[in-house]
Amino acid sequence: MAQPIFDSHLHIIDPAFPLVANHGYRPPPFTAAEYRAAVAALPIVGGSVVSGSFQAFDVGYLRAALTALGPGFVGVANVPAQATDADLIDLAHSGVRGVRFNLFRGGSESVAALTTFGQRAWAVARLHIELYLDAADLDQLADPIGRLPRVSIDHLGLTAAHRPTLLALAEAGVRIKATGFGRVELDVPGTLRQIHAANPHSLMVGTDLPGTRARRPFEPSDLTLIGDALGAAALPAVLHDNAVDFYRMDQTHEH
Repeated sequence: MAQPIFDSHLHIIDPAFPLVANHGYRPPPFTAAEYRAAVAALPIVGGSVVSGSFQAFDVGYLRAALTALGPGFVGVANVPAQATDADLIDLAHSGVRGVRFNLFRGGSESVAALTTFGQRAWAVARLHIELYLDAADLDQLADPIGRLPRVSIDHLGLTAAHRPTLLALAEAGVRIKATGFGRVELDVPGTLRQIHAANPHSLMVGTDLPGTRARRPFEPSDLTLIGDALGAAALPAVLHDNAVDFYRMDQTHEH
């Protein structure tokens, strides 16, 4: 069998649930069945369904998506900072593993809430924090990120800005998603090699399907690019093991 893949970043867009236009954009549907069809040729054994800004704080779609996708899939939700401890625990019992802060296009809580809420979410329900940001802002964000107990950064940080800061965060244990190659503004192979050298446990691959607003969506050749950049020995960790550890897939959950 080919090297198993844990898709650390995918989106499900179910028209049965409300969508909120973000900067005038409302994405077309991309159901769980359409995702399964899109990756049918790949050895994907599980993944993380990530809430987009256009889903605001709705978690109904996420619960339905996790039920449809079945065992091996968990979720990342947009959650307001005023969510109660009981709310967080309920999400965790539903298969949610993390909370997303959208610091790039809005649609999530502010930076001011990042540290306090991130610490509470982890302490109460073992929910980590996932950040959609532009590395150009890392000079302001490095300190609050460094105080979070468990955190990841989407899409290689999008740009090459503040690369030493990104690498220092990776070295300190921050996970960085090797996703969205069709939306980044950086040298992908070089960036992968730098992050992997800083911490071989940091990188986690994901399809970012359906690739809303990206110049191009995921292609299987992206996996070849990762293998060419890092070498075959790195692939078990980058394609599977790092994400399985980060998303705590050894823990059971109910949908």
